[in-house]
Amino acid sequence: MAHLLSVHDMGVSLGSRDILSNVSLSLEDGSRIGVVGPNGGGKTTLLRLITGALAPTSGEVIPTNTATFATLTQADELPDTTVLEAIHAGTARHEWASDARVRDLHAGLLPDIPLEARVRELSGGQRRRVALAHTLTRDANIIILDEPTNHLDVEGITFLAHYIKERFGGPRPRGALVAVTHDRWFLDAVATRLWEVVPGVEGPRGQIPGRVETYEGGYSDYIFQRAERERQAALAEEKRNNLLRKELAWLRRGAPARTSKPRFRIEAAENLIADVPAPRDTVEMTRMAAARLGKEVVNLEDVSLRYGAGPEVLRGVTWRIAPGERVGILGANGAGKSSLLALIAGRLQPTSGHVKRGATVKLAELSQHTRELDEVADLRVVEAVNDVAARVQVGKKELTASQVTERMGFTRERAWTRVSELSGGERRRLQFMRLLMAEPNVLLLDEPTNDLDTDTLAAMEDVLDGWPGTLIVVSHDRYLLERMTDRQIAVLGAHVRDLPGGVDEYLRLREQEREEREGAGGVSNSGAAPAPSGAGTEKSASALQREARKEVQRIEKRMNRLREQITKLEERSAACAVSGDYEELARIGKELSEASGQLDELEEQWLEAAEVAEG
Repeated sequence: MAHLLSVHDMGVSLGSRDILSNVSLSLEDGSRIGVVGPNGGGKTTLLRLITGALAPTSGEVIPTNTATFATLTQADELPDTTVLEAIHAGTARHEWASDARVRDLHAGLLPDIPLEARVRELSGGQRRRVALAHTLTRDANIIILDEPTNHLDVEGITFLAHYIKERFGGPRPRGALVAVTHDRWFLDAVATRLWEVVPGVEGPRGQIPGRVETYEGGYSDYIFQRAERERQAALAEEKRNNLLRKELAWLRRGAPARTSKPRFRIEAAENLIADVPAPRDTVEMTRMAAARLGKEVVNLEDVSLRYGAGPEVLRGVTWRIAPGERVGILGANGAGKSSLLALIAGRLQPTSGHVKRGATVKLAELSQHTRELDEVADLRVVEAVNDVAARVQVGKKELTASQVTERMGFTRERAWTRVSELSGGERRRLQFMRLLMAEPNVLLLDEPTNDLDTDTLAAMEDVLDGWPGTLIVVSHDRYLLERMTDRQIAVLGAHVRDLPGGVDEYLRLREQEREEREGAGGVSNSGAAPAPSGAGTEKSASALQREARKEVQRIEKRMNRLREQITKLEERSAACAVSGDYEELARIGKELSEASGQLDELEEQWLEAAEVAEG
C-alpha cells in the first residue's frame, strides 16, 4: 500500500497550554481512521494539524508529494449557488456523470434535493448532505470528515458506510479516510483503526499534555483493547505499590528479608468480561415500573394528525405503551417521529382519535435544544442539578446530585462551572441530569446523542440501564437504539409499524417502499425522459426536466442494485475458481456477462435522461 502521510513527534501549544505532545501517526492507502475522544479534547485540532491548516509547535507532519486533501468541517461553508454548482463547480456534467461513484453519491445522499435548487433554500440537514457530497467528489486521496453523520438518517448513515468501505477498501483502495464521529455503529462498520485523543490534565507536578492513543479495528475492538490496557495499567500500579510497601517495611525492620518477586499472569481475553454487570433484568424493571405507574401509561387510539390543510403526518395510529417498555422510533427526516413524541407528551392534540395518559404518569422530555437551561445560566452545574433534587433513585441505588454529575463525566472543576460557560455537549449532559433528578416514570428522548462524545453516551446508557421507567427514544444512532431499547417501531407513510427485525427490517421496508414508488411512477425500459402524455399535449421544458431528473434517480437505483449483484457474482466466481467447481464457474460467468451488459445499457439510458434533465 502506498504511503501518504507521516506525523513525527508532533506537538502543539496554545499560549502556555500544551494541547498535544509527542504524537506519531501514519496514513497509507486503504487506511480508514476513526477519531474519538471527549468534546473539546483536541480532535478538530488534530485534523487541522494533519491538513496543514495549523502548524505544529514541535515535530512535523510530512505528506508525500502525491498527497491531496479534501475536508468536511463542522462549519457551513457552502457558497450561495445552486446545488449542482456547490458540488461540481468547474466540472463539466459529462465528466462527473460518467463516474459511477459520483452517481452513487447523488443517489445515496441527494435523493430529495433537486440539483438546480439554491443552497440558501435548503434545510440544515440538506446543506450538510450537499457539503458531504462536495467533499467526497473532490479529486483527493486523503479525505478528512468532521462529524459526517450529523443530520443523516439511518439510511443515509448506512449508505455512507457502504460507500466508504467500497472506496477505501478492497484489493485496490483509493486513498485514506480520517473521520471524527460519535456514531459508534458507523465506527464499527467503517474503521480499520481508531485514534483516541486523550486530553491533557493538570497534575500535581504541572500540566500533562494531551496525547493520541492508537487502536486496531472499530469501536468494539477499541473498547476491548482500552479495557485491557487499563487492566494492565492497574496491575502495574498495584505492583508498584506492593514494592513500595515492602521497601518501607524493610527499611523499618533494618534487615533485608528474602522475598520472591510477585508474578502476574495475563489472563485470556474472556477474563475481561468475567465481572461485567448482569444484563438488564427486564422482568424486575417492568415489575418496578408497574408499581410506580400502574397498568396504564399512554394509549393512542386511532390517532391521526395533520398540520392545517396539509397532508396527514400520522394516520390511524393505535399504540398502547406499557410500564417499563423501552421503545426506539425510526423514520426518515420529516416522517413524523417528533410529532409522535409531541402527541405522547401532550404538546400536540390529534386531529382525530384519542390520547389517554395514566393517572400516575410523570413524564419528562429531552428536546433537541437546550434553551430550558437559560433560566439557570447563573448557577453552577452541581447547583443546577441539586436545584431539581438532592437525591435520585436509579434502580435499587440512591445517587446524590454530585454522584450523578460525576457519573456523567463532569470533573470536579467542571462541576463548579457556571451553566452559561458550558459547551454544547456539557449543556446536553446537564439537561439530561436535571430531567433524571425530577424522577419521571416516562422519559421521552428526542435525538439524545446530539453533541455527546462516545464516553458520555456510554455513561448515559449506564445510568439508564438501571432506570425502571418507560423509555421512548427517537434517534438515528443505530448503536444507541440497539443498546438501549428492547423493541423498535417505524413511522412509514404516516403509519406506525412494528419492527420485529429491528433496524435491518426498517432498511428493507424503506427499500421496498422506494421500489413500489418507482413502479407506480412507471419506470421506462428506454431510460429516456418520459414522452408527453396525451395526444396533442405538449409539456413545458421545466416539466420535462423534472420528469427526467426523476428518471435519472430511478435508473441510478437500478444501476446500484446491478453493481451489488455483480460484486456478489465476482465473489462467488473467485470461490469457485479456488474450489475447482468449473461447471458453476461457467454458469456464474454467463450471469456476470448478462449483468454487465444490462449495466452498460443503463449507463447509456442514464446519459440520455441526464441530457434532458440538464436542458
